[in-house]
This record gives sequence, structure tokens and C-alpha cells, in this order.
Amino acid sequence: MDPCLLQACEVTKVYGTVVKTKVIKGIDLSIFAGEFISLIGYSGSGKTTFLNILGALDQPTDGKLYFESEEVTAMDDRALAYFRNRNLGFVFQFHHLLPEFTVLENVMIPSWILEGKVHDKRKARAKELLELVGLQDHINKKATQISGGQQQRVAIARSLINDPKLILADEPTGNLDSESTEQVYGLLRDINKTIRTAFLVVTHNDHIAAKSDRIIVLKDGMILRDERVTGKDDEAVWQSVAPRYCKHCQKASILK
Repeated sequence: MDPCLLQACEVTKVYGTVVKTKVIKGIDLSIFAGEFISLIGYSGSGKTTFLNILGALDQPTDGKLYFESEEVTAMDDRALAYFRNRNLGFVFQFHHLLPEFTVLENVMIPSWILEGKVHDKRKARAKELLELVGLQDHINKKATQISGGQQQRVAIARSLINDPKLILADEPTGNLDSESTEQVYGLLRDINKTIRTAFLVVTHNDHIAAKSDRIIVLKDGMILRDERVTGKDDEAVWQSVAPRYCKHCQKASILK
């Protein structure tokens, strides 16, 4: 089995002081190198909150988080910032590109933060990544001069610039049309298979979830089901996942 990258131990998140709301309820989870995981569940199940904790963007109320056996929850703010920049990549529903910068410059921003300077090696790496996502002909365009699907591709390239071992993606195709969704998803899977970067993707798209290596279903702040589906029959995976969440999907469109 591949080594464990990220481990959550009895992670809990409570909001409020007078009236307390427990959003995450003692979750245990291990993420292994090279996995492609979909995290699904109804709105309000705690998916984004849990993803933010796993990405060290938010602290759990109780519990511990480890990355390659090092306790992340024991780090101070400065150490957390370095940890995130060096080990994790993030792709959000909105691309968060800086409009005053070119496509190439947007991809390089995390490396500037990490190294404090423009580095020729990282610039070459940024160009390689833009070629990987099919945007080698757009590197000198401003972010506002490319389409929404292309902007999300830039965000994916940016998430990879520091060679992270794990990418956390929160509804990365939520603002895209169906064609762009398929293209971006295919790109994520290609990256996962080619360079063995692990992915944890929060999605409401059950067609995407059903094509992952592993599906985690969250309900009311708890893991309802954690299922490895690699090697299983596509139809069986679809029947176990999508009918619970996707009531209006037509069977003809499944798992193309």
C-alpha cells in the first residue's frame, strides 16, 4: 500500500459559544499517496469545513491532523503557512486569479511566496505545467483575456507549481459548463495518473464521483461511507453512489 500522506484523528469542529453547533463530529480519515478521492454529500453536510481543516486553512476544535507523521495541529501560524505552501495545492470553485498578472505570473505566485524571488527553474516549471493543461499558447495573456474553463486550468497549474503531494479541490468545476467540467476532470485524472499527485475533490457531480478511486460520503458531519471503487464494475459503482444524490440524472448519461 502507498504511504499515508494525511491523517485526521477524531477531528471535531464546533461553531458558536452560547449556542454551539457541531459541524464535524469526530472524524477519522487517512489519505494515501496517489489516491483520487471524491468527497460527496448533501449541502450542509460539512464537506467544505472538513476540507478547510484538512488543508490547515482552519483549526479543528478538537482532534489532531498529521501530514507524513508530523502533527500539523501543533504548528504555529508561520509554520502552517510554510506547510501549506510547500506540501498542498488548492483548487477552488472560483479560480482566484489576479487579473493584473499574466497567466504565467499567476501560476508562479506560490513559488514566489515560497522562494522569495523569481527563479528560472520555477519559471520553466510553470511553462511545463501550462503545457500540461493545454495553455502553452496563452502564457502572456492577462487572466481576464481567457475563458472560464481556461482560467480554472490556470488555477490547476498554479496548484502544482511547488510540486505538492496532495491537491485539495472544492467544487473545482462548479462554475463550468458540462463540456468544460469533463475536460477539467479529465485533466485532474491525467495529472493524478501521470505524476501521482493525490487528490481530494469535493463535488456535487455524481458522474465525476463515480469515476474516482475512492468515494467518501459525508452526512451531518460524519463519514457515512468510505468506499474504494477501483476495479469495481462501473454500473455497480454508479448504482451505489448516484441514485442517493442525483435524483434527476438520466441513466443514459452515466460513466461515459
